[in-house]
Amino acid sequence: MCQSKEEQKQTGNPPMDGFNLTGSDPKAIQIADSVMAAQGGRQNWDATHFIAWNFFDVRKLIWDKYTGNVRIENLKDGTKTLVNINTGKGKVFKNGTEVTQPDSLAKYLQEGKEAWINDSYWLVMPFKLKDSGVTLKYVGEDTVSGGQKADVLQLTFQKVGVTPDNKYHVYVNKSSHLVSKWAHYRNAADSTPVFVMPWQNYQTYGKIKLSGDRGKAKLTDIQVFDELPETVFTSFDPVILPKT
Repeated sequence: MCQSKEEQKQTGNPPMDGFNLTGSDPKAIQIADSVMAAQGGRQNWDATHFIAWNFFDVRKLIWDKYTGNVRIENLKDGTKTLVNINTGKGKVFKNGTEVTQPDSLAKYLQEGKEAWINDSYWLVMPFKLKDSGVTLKYVGEDTVSGGQKADVLQLTFQKVGVTPDNKYHVYVNKSSHLVSKWAHYRNAADSTPVFVMPWQNYQTYGKIKLSGDRGKAKLTDIQVFDELPETVFTSFDPVILPKT
């Protein structure tokens, strides 16, 4: 029986608007879809409401995927940024007071948005393989830790993100279909990566799998919530997240 377009949307993994479908390899797209399925599936990813995490003890973030609201707490200087990543609007608490000067506020809100772009990619990149502006290529096979075989995908970007000239090689374990490693290149033409890090110790949060283990560096305090108070994104008061 043929599925309706709506059924296909619910059970499949349609690309985001702006994904370079014509310029991407069909095999790379198929592997990206297998990654999405292995990490819980598109339907569960879309249904995930709130994600919280600690970015290498530099920042704590709480992200409302439905609205685009993000709370970012800088653990070094105490700055709190409440910004909507879709509108760019929000407010900032810095040096013991709320920032009200328009130019300064705009600057800090943009910095907050860019921090979210960076920090969220380190956590949820496998769910964004078919994002807007991405071109996916199949590079070939390689081995990862323990001698396990992996398919290697290349991600390049067009006019998206903070650093659109970057390139990533993403190693997908042939057995588990989970991302096992990534290599980051500053420029798409570079042959030598800036760094290579593992993606390991996946855990289930809500109905999706996430990895915070990057080898010597760790994303910690990862939590997924169905509900959180609106004040998380409107008040500078301290937030105590419930146990999950």
